[in-house]
Amino acid sequence: MTSEIASVSLPDGERIPKLGQGTWEMGEVPTRRAAEIEALRHGVELGMMLIDTAEMYGDGATESLLGDALSGLRDQVFLVSKVYPHNASRRGVIAACEQSLKRLKTDRLDLYLLHWRGSVPLAETVEAFEALRRAGKIRHWGVSNFDTEDMEELVATPGGEACATNQILYNVARRGPEFDLLPWLAARNLPAMAYSPVDHARLPKRSPLDEIADARGVSVFQVALAWVLRAPGVFAIPKAARVEHVRDNYLASQLQLSAAEVAALDAYFKPPRSKRPLEML
Repeated sequence: MTSEIASVSLPDGERIPKLGQGTWEMGEVPTRRAAEIEALRHGVELGMMLIDTAEMYGDGATESLLGDALSGLRDQVFLVSKVYPHNASRRGVIAACEQSLKRLKTDRLDLYLLHWRGSVPLAETVEAFEALRRAGKIRHWGVSNFDTEDMEELVATPGGEACATNQILYNVARRGPEFDLLPWLAARNLPAMAYSPVDHARLPKRSPLDEIADARGVSVFQVALAWVLRAPGVFAIPKAARVEHVRDNYLASQLQLSAAEVAALDAYFKPPRSKRPLEML
């Protein structure tokens, strides 16, 4: 028997799980396909029903993998995809979304994001997102890799206040968003979606993460993921291409760090004292 994963609210009040599944680099190696599909489906069984992808991933191959993996499960899943900046024009967004839907074998996305900011005016992208929403092709839209100034410009754009989330690089080793971006989002009831929540497995070799992991009998990555998930208004999308890794992520969602453990991590991975440009991977 599993315990329920905590949830976070979108601006309209819809609840989504704080722990989802990322898919970057999945679907690109045929010999791994069966294991990846098994992992994704197991994650849904454990309550990790939010799944994130993008048209960029594998040049569409990842979306195609998900189209197969979610057979019979689509109505249980909160499905997220992202549009390239160069496809973010009025017509480009519509065409890109249709292609993503085709690869994903579905008639709608639960959330559609602008992958990062490009040269297309935000007004055009917002207009296209809103047209897709009216047509029932997407239920919510948002952005990714937007810093505070970008968010301010977005919400000042007609229709921009409908943004549902901002997907950003955030983890214990990359805490820059805590200075101004996360407070800005929180003040507007906009949750942050943390990608690479264990820093793409590039965490320091020896740190308080290791001490906590050893004392708890868990992995360093589980401690790092638990640290991200403890933050209010933040949900995370770690990638797990194997069933055992999916289970590890689920168990991390049940791990409650103590105040002393958080303080030890703060002392090593220091919170920002000044503005840092938003990092991207």
